[in-house]
Amino acid sequence: MLKIWKSGLTGVQLVKNKFPRKWESNQLISIMRNYFIYILASKKNGTLYIGFTNNLKRRISEHKNKVLDGFTKKYNVRLLVYYEKHIAEQAAMKREKQIKKWERQWKLELIEKNNPNRKDLSNESSSFENLKILYG
Repeated sequence: MLKIWKSGLTGVQLVKNKFPRKWESNQLISIMRNYFIYILASKKNGTLYIGFTNNLKRRISEHKNKVLDGFTKKYNVRLLVYYEKHIAEQAAMKREKQIKKWERQWKLELIEKNNPNRKDLSNESSSFENLKILYG
């Protein structure tokens, strides 16, 4: 049995289809949204910001260009040092809240494990193309 996640007005739903037609599967997959949690830093071991979005490129651009007033503009937090991609909105929101509750050292270890040089991942040409999808 093929299991496909589809988003709708009530959130994400599991669709079961024993004999999907190719166009049906493609249609359901194409309407799925991606959700991201991300960590921005002002500098190495500097101020951290944890956020959630459904459009990472747009949101990072807003932070870098200081489009919105707020924490990241005030503290010049603009380097993308970590992100995760989720297909379920609730899972991404839960993960964001989980990481926000962590001790600072745990957050730094997460960044160090995945981005040891703490490069700005938004400047990496392939970084957005090689996203790891987390199911939840």
